[in-house]
Amino acid sequence: MQRVFSGVQPTNNLHLGNYLGAIKNWVKLSRQGGYESIFCIVDLHAITVKQEPKTLRQNVLNVAKTYLALGIDPNKSTIFAQSHVPQHAELAWVLNTIAKLSELERMTQFKDKAKQHKENINMGLFGYPVLMAADILLYDTEVVPVGEDQAQHVELARVLARRFNSTFGETFVEPKALIKKEGARIMGLDDPTKKMSKSAASPNNYIALLDSPEVAVKKISRAITDSGNTIKSGADKPALTNLLTIYSLLSGQTIKNIEKEYACKGYADFKKGLSEVVVSFLKDFQTKFNALDDNKVKTILADGAKKAGAIAQAKMTDVKTKMGLL
Repeated sequence: MQRVFSGVQPTNNLHLGNYLGAIKNWVKLSRQGGYESIFCIVDLHAITVKQEPKTLRQNVLNVAKTYLALGIDPNKSTIFAQSHVPQHAELAWVLNTIAKLSELERMTQFKDKAKQHKENINMGLFGYPVLMAADILLYDTEVVPVGEDQAQHVELARVLARRFNSTFGETFVEPKALIKKEGARIMGLDDPTKKMSKSAASPNNYIALLDSPEVAVKKISRAITDSGNTIKSGADKPALTNLLTIYSLLSGQTIKNIEKEYACKGYADFKKGLSEVVVSFLKDFQTKFNALDDNKVKTILADGAKKAGAIAQAKMTDVKTKMGLL
């Protein structure tokens, strides 16, 4: 079986972009035969920017509940918090010794995050891609389902795997990024040239999975549209293409069929229809999310960490032996 690994940072505003661009695909892979799925809550990545401890702790639980409510089955997939498996940090240090400064300086996400967090540009933020490489390589991951913005990080993991293997002997599997073309990059409602982001300055950029239906409807009503009044996708209509993509992925209809449905209608009718689809999805998700018990979720995370930890410990023993560490 091919091993799949991916994860998201624990925040309280996971949004439609996280689901449609990543988690929706995880659910599909985890239900298919031929894949062993490992899904992590990357809390060590989260602390590269300032966090309020109590909020972070609850957000880890909330992300686990989000995974479960969106359809990831803990009986078929391993779900755990990154900090519960210490080998992630241990392997990251080892990989730091072979990663090149010039490689990390080229990482576009570091440049973006450094602009957003000028008051706290720390070594953790700079070394984020190395920790991500450790996350992936620790489990002999073959498939990494990620958004387009993470492809550069997966490529670094491949580079570091090759470099370690050539120096110390065959140890790591070279992973491959799996980027689903449709919905791979959901854009912001307030700016279709920038991706929907948890760290966006305006909450009107995204629809959070825990937004109330009323809030979601308001955000859709305020969403940027293109010039003209035809409901049509295309390179010259980035805003409508983004909204049509969201509509299509949530409803199961093709974009062409949605365009036909609104061929003689205006933006108001289209946004009303999109709102109905989004609200239906949010209500179903939130019902499942709110039904989950925190203690049960903690047990699932503990079981997942035990299972992941056994794999991680075996890999680190191999790494240490080949490097000459006692």
